[in-house]
Order: sequence, then structure tokens, then C-alpha cells
Amino acid sequence: MSGAGPKPGLGGLVIVDKFAGMTSHDVVGRIRKLANTRKVGHAGTLDPMATGVLVVGIERATRLLGHLAGGDKSYAATIRLGAATDTDDAMGMVTASADASAVGDEAIAAGIAVLSGDIEQVPSTISAIKVDGKRAYSRARAGEEVELAARAVQVERFAVLATRRAGEYVDLDVEVDCSTGTYIRALARDLGAGLGVGGHLTALRRTRVGPFGLDGAHTLDELAETWTTVPIAQAARATFAHRDVDAEAARILVNGGWLPAELAGVEGATGPTAVFGPDEWFCGLIEVRDGRARPIAVFGDA
Repeated sequence: MSGAGPKPGLGGLVIVDKFAGMTSHDVVGRIRKLANTRKVGHAGTLDPMATGVLVVGIERATRLLGHLAGGDKSYAATIRLGAATDTDDAMGMVTASADASAVGDEAIAAGIAVLSGDIEQVPSTISAIKVDGKRAYSRARAGEEVELAARAVQVERFAVLATRRAGEYVDLDVEVDCSTGTYIRALARDLGAGLGVGGHLTALRRTRVGPFGLDGAHTLDELAETWTTVPIAQAARATFAHRDVDAEAARILVNGGWLPAELAGVEGATGPTAVFGPDEWFCGLIEVRDGRARPIAVFGDA
């Protein structure tokens, strides 16, 4: 392997293009070996069937992951109309089927319109959501009845790129831009249910997490050859709203102090804001509470 893992105490983000068949945990395990560190995590699970962008944090960059996971995401997927499965994807058992050959393009467009914008979505039963401290998928695979509450999500774009009709099935190649917490499998399930024929995913590829897309992602094999990370400060500036402050304000923030929001230049901020001192000194992330800027992740020398 050319290159090496992160400098001790610093780290960065690794943008992985995940293979099909691997769990997100599998990817973390491989990155731990390549980076020669145990302190590795990821932002936003990808199903084993899925491929594409998985953002992995190394060492101190793991402190960004919880905030990165809340970013918008984009997907390319294939939805099969004409069969429903118990996992809402091709890895499950077919639970119901119906002839979808008569479902027209107009009906499909109407069904997609219902699932676009601000919607209430019941997550897929086979999901990583915890129910009384246990993952929903673990309960479902143990034969338990799992009922998940609907949650508000935003589907900014749900576009059909191609339609293929073969016998009783209709396959739709789609692209989806959505808020975090949106299940593409659930969109497939609900589209099929709304059309009365059942639906499930046969392919899923995540193309973007926040500002990080496939154009900057690397397979594990590529990373084994050339170790590539996004430095913490660069990742923060690309991902979050950001403000520059003077040296004194930076010193206060990196020592855990609070500042009046106007001094930090973050009046009215509604989410995490990255703060930089002189000479691109990344201080950390702050949030506004009661008119003051409060540090939520301090880096200081990253």
C-alpha cells in the first residue's frame, strides 16, 4: 500500500464506494486494518445489497459523523412493480404478487407524486432502527412482530429515468434526492402498494451523502493501493455552514467557552456551524442556544 494511515490524533474522512454484499460494519473493519487504528466509524448505514457512498471517519473525525449523518442523500435505484417481499428488496422472500403489466406511466407518475415532497413514511421493518434497545431487523429475523411509527421525511426529487416492461413485471430505474432517515426500500414498497401490485427494490446505489459524491469515492481495493482521506477542516468547510472568527473568539471556543452569537457571526443559525480562526484554523462545530454560540465538537488543531 502506498501512503499510510492518519497522523495520530488527527485522522480524516474516507469516502468509500462500497461493494455489494458487504455490511457497513464490514467496511469499518477493513478501514481499521488499512488505517491501523481502532477508532473508526461511519455516517449512515448502507444495506448489504446496496453499493455506493459510505462516509467513514478516522480517529478524531469520528466526532463529525453524527452531524454528517443528518445531511441530505441521493440514490440511484431500480424498483420492481408486481411483487412485494418481506424485506422490501430482492434479498427477501416474495410475500405477494400481482400482474403489473397494465399499470400505465400516468398511474406510476401519480403514485410517485404522492411519495414526493414532505411525507410521512413508515420505515422498512428490516432496518437498523432500535425498538426497546434492539435493532428492528434483529427482532424481525427472530420472528417477532415489528411495528415502526411513521416519521416525517422529505423526498426532494423522485424521478423515473427508464421504464422496462417484461411479462407481469415493470422495472423502474429511478433517482431520489431525500432527507436523512428516508428509506428507498420503503418508497418502493409504498409505490407498489399504492398501485395495488406490490413493489420492492432490486438495486440500490447511494450516489451522494451531503457534499460527498461518487466522484470522490474510492473502493476498498483502491484505498489499499493509495490511502486517500479528506482532512477534517476541509470536510467541515464543505459540509457545514461556516464562519470565520478572530483569534480571541477562536481561543474561547476551542477551550469550551460560549460566545454571544453575534460575536461568532452565527445569529439565526439553525444547525451546526463550522468555525475557523485565522489561517484556516478549524476550531470546531458550534450551535446557537439562547443567543449564544455553544461548542458541540471542539478540534482546535485539526
